[in-house]
Amino acid sequence: MDHLGKYYIGGKWVAPKSDREMAVLNPASEERIGTIFLASEADVDDAVAAARAAFETYSRTSRDERMALLERLMAATLDRFEDLAQAISREMGAPITMARGAQADAGTGHLQGFIDAMARLKDRETLANGDVQVREPIGVCGLITPWNWPINQIALKVVPALATGCTCVLKPSEHTPLSAMIYAEIVEAAGYPAGVFNLIHGDGAVAGSRLSAHPDVDMVSFTGSTRAGKLISKAAADTIKRVTLELGGKSPNLVFADCDLEERVTASVNECMFNTGQSCDAPTRLLVEESCYDEAVDIARRAGEAVTVGDPQEEGDHIGPLFDEIQYRRVQDLIEAGIAEGARLLVGGPGKPEGRNAGWFCKPTIFADVSNDMRIAREEIFGPVLSIIPFRDEEAAIAIANDTPYGLAAYLQTGDRERAERVAARLRAGAIHINGGGFNYGSPFGGYKQSGNGREGGLLGLEDYQEVKTLHFG
Repeated sequence: MDHLGKYYIGGKWVAPKSDREMAVLNPASEERIGTIFLASEADVDDAVAAARAAFETYSRTSRDERMALLERLMAATLDRFEDLAQAISREMGAPITMARGAQADAGTGHLQGFIDAMARLKDRETLANGDVQVREPIGVCGLITPWNWPINQIALKVVPALATGCTCVLKPSEHTPLSAMIYAEIVEAAGYPAGVFNLIHGDGAVAGSRLSAHPDVDMVSFTGSTRAGKLISKAAADTIKRVTLELGGKSPNLVFADCDLEERVTASVNECMFNTGQSCDAPTRLLVEESCYDEAVDIARRAGEAVTVGDPQEEGDHIGPLFDEIQYRRVQDLIEAGIAEGARLLVGGPGKPEGRNAGWFCKPTIFADVSNDMRIAREEIFGPVLSIIPFRDEEAAIAIANDTPYGLAAYLQTGDRERAERVAARLRAGAIHINGGGFNYGSPFGGYKQSGNGREGGLLGLEDYQEVKTLHFG
């Protein structure tokens, strides 16, 4: 915690120029667990200047040198693995078992995925016409990450920047600075040259805007809301910098009568509630074939009633709180909207779970008989709320699934492999999870439509941080 009130700029822990304080709160208890300073434009400028100076030499390092640093980064991350898990559990409420098994695990999992992808990355190749195509680091990267999967998103942005020879300024969510601070200590321990990686804390209005518009930043990678993504794109437009975005979602989950209903519906409910529903690709719309609708609704009710809410510091498969009061009130508003619009409340509802007076805990909530024009079916709730929607046939299911401005992920439950391939080909989403198939480290992640552009992870995630140059020899 010694470094929490400082920034990591130019290889040193420095005092911010800003004096704007912000309390860091534990969402399970509402207690203050730390204090940060929100960066001024001058702080951002200092971090960018350090990254720009470091790029001149780091961009010319060899692949072997950068691979050796990645291996040292892996060792340093493993050394601090438990620290990362504990920090994430405290700052955003992830239950400690899940914080270890998924949240902190992403720090090493994505890193290994990028190490493997580096072996397949071609920095130089001769084209069929005799020209030589060269890939070079794009430059200084501004990396803006969210609170819901803090280390997952930091690794997906920082690692490819470092791997390809870029330098970077990381602005994590101001709500989850503990894990970001530890990650900066990890990078420092790995021995990266001064200025290659820089960390500031700040809000979107000042630090995020300045980083996006900064003339010495060559690329901005952002994960967060679609609304904020649009603002970042506009801020970056004047300097024509590259912008990659991983934004919101309202993922459909299509359940056909030919699947194992008990298994697949139960798993679908648990997937929606995972991370307290605070995942951009959560399957929050459960589309169920009419012929098995009543049975599926009953299974979902039982599965929802089995989801427990508990203390993030306790081991177990329970879910934790929402991450702050603003998010809690938004989720409550949408639960109330679902009731007002006539959806049938199966499980949960407004208010906090019994016995949970302190903290931003929310009841796991499931609605049935939802139509796709209701707010709970249209808006990204980002809480443990599931909407069940009936469909008549395959064509209707596809139409409902695609009737959203988002396209991050879709889920499909069927016992028919041909149907799975046929339906998946028509779903407008960047990832299709079939019969419980999960995301694997090293695969690309990203969405269609207003869920963003660009891909994170694996080979495509590295290429987003590179420029392409063509050599024409006479």
